[in-house]
Amino acid sequence: MPRKIRDYKAQIVELGFVQRRGKGSHQNWKHPKLRLIITIAFKDGEDVPLYLEKLLQKAVQELKEIDRELDQ
Repeated sequence: MPRKIRDYKAQIVELGFVQRRGKGSHQNWKHPKLRLIITIAFKDGEDVPLYLEKLLQKAVQELKEIDRELDQ
C-alpha cells in the first residue's frame, strides 16, 4: 500500500525541510542546506506519486554527502 502525503510531509519535516509560500494548493518545501525545492500539489489523504519518492531519496542522499563532507 503506497504511503500518504501526510506521512511524506511528516518525514520531510523530520529531515529539516520548512514550508515556503506556494501558489494555490501547491506547497513548497525547502531545506536550508540544499538548493532543492520539493513542491507538493496533493491533498494529505492522497497517495505519494513515484516522482516525489525519488525526489526525497535524492534529497536524503545529498544531505548524507553534505554531512560526510562536514565530518572530514
